[in-house]
Amino acid sequence: MALNEKSAGILKGLVVIVAVFIVLAGIKTAANILVPFLLSVFIAIICNPIVSKASDYNIPKGISVVIVIGLFVTIALSIAGLVGNSLNELSELLPEYREQLKEQFAWVTGKLAEYNIVVSSAVVIEYFDPGAAMGLAADMLSGLGGVMANLFLIIITVIFMLFEASSFPKKLHFALDDPQMRLNQIDRFLQSVNNYIAIKTAVSIGTGVLVSTMLWFIGLDFFLLWGVLAFLLNYIPNIGSFIAAVPAMSLAVLQLGPAAAGGIGLGFVVINTVMGNVIEPRYMGKGLGLSTLVVFLSLIFWGWLLGTVGMLLSVPLTMIIKIGLESSQEGRWFAVMLSSEDELEEAEKRLG
Repeated sequence: MALNEKSAGILKGLVVIVAVFIVLAGIKTAANILVPFLLSVFIAIICNPIVSKASDYNIPKGISVVIVIGLFVTIALSIAGLVGNSLNELSELLPEYREQLKEQFAWVTGKLAEYNIVVSSAVVIEYFDPGAAMGLAADMLSGLGGVMANLFLIIITVIFMLFEASSFPKKLHFALDDPQMRLNQIDRFLQSVNNYIAIKTAVSIGTGVLVSTMLWFIGLDFFLLWGVLAFLLNYIPNIGSFIAAVPAMSLAVLQLGPAAAGGIGLGFVVINTVMGNVIEPRYMGKGLGLSTLVVFLSLIFWGWLLGTVGMLLSVPLTMIIKIGLESSQEGRWFAVMLSSEDELEEAEKRLG
């Protein structure tokens, strides 16, 4: 009997593993369809609180949806135009920046040669090329721009989602055979996802504005472009701020010198420390934490699965999975494995 139960457990585990691989293969194959859909869901979740708030003031849903979509399209097209122009200018100036880099390294290697330290500037440039970091940021933003080419499809999908948003929780209750609305974990799951994405978006906007303002004050070129990059990468906690700082600091080394680059790096640390460790926890709380390892692995995993958009939405997607797992007894153990040390310490205090 015990042997049969053990065999059944092993068979169940193998079936689950095979099913996961089949699902991942399907997602990878259908990435071109899924990416615009996921982006639409993400935008709809951000916009839905505004539409819901408008109903409190007796504004018809149709009018509020049109206003919200109009604002979104205006902002999206403005950012797309800004990013496109900045990337074109940056690509034109990259050869000039590389020449400046060669001059700086030639001076450094000349000084080292005076002390009998022979270093090839060509080798140093090969391994330390700030243009590569700026090019990586440009490729990421260009990849996002490629997805936004489906802007019309995304907008139409968001409009339908906003009209259906109010009835979705009720549909989910009936789909899960809970017509009396007794499953509170469903409501907690939906509310947690809404709160997380809305608060994270507000904090990311604040981070982008502060970064752009700091870089404008220092006098760095393309300060608005680096602010947009900081806004997007702020969805990746812990490591996103470091990734966003690299292109701006690389350009600062070429344009303003190492001292200014160090000051910009310090500014990024201060901004992300305040926004990530003071402002965000105050409104979001610490109950949705992911470990740093999980954040890094999710960045790689979702980036491989869905491309640039998957990288930018890696943490929100992982958070949605974590919140969903926390809402079920069977998946709670895996949600614990994704948690940060702070969250585990709080759980230990509650149990103690």
